[in-house]
Amino acid sequence: MTTQHISDAELAGQPAAYWTGVAYEALIAFTRARQAEKGYTQPQFWLLRNLSANDISPDGEGMTLPELQVAMTSYIRPEDDLAAEAEVLMERGWLTQDTEHRLWLTEEGENARVDLARNAPAIRAALHDGIDDADYVTTVKVLQRLIRNAGGTAS
Repeated sequence: MTTQHISDAELAGQPAAYWTGVAYEALIAFTRARQAEKGYTQPQFWLLRNLSANDISPDGEGMTLPELQVAMTSYIRPEDDLAAEAEVLMERGWLTQDTEHRLWLTEEGENARVDLARNAPAIRAALHDGIDDADYVTTVKVLQRLIRNAGGTAS
């Protein structure tokens, strides 16, 4: 589908699932490309975040790869290999692993998480270029309504 020479009325009749899918893939590809330019992957950042008591982790306790997989189930992609990503982070000294196979964030890893998080505002700004906050909020509210109409849960 294309939006070239399509009237608003025709656009209104197009399937939301198509456009949300195209948007999702484009946004993920853009975000991951910007992160790769900075030398890390999105799954690596998620691992750091999920193991940090200063971020997503409720207690800063170590987690096994299966536990991390479950924790990330709503946003991990099928092609993401958490074991390989964790190995890279261990080689960098950002994670350690204990005898029970629990991964732990090191002090260097926490510092890296903080540093990597500084990239998010620039990525968001690039994605939101030309979109005012009111239009963005309206779009999110429309998507939430579509989700609820489809029987899903929108927070």
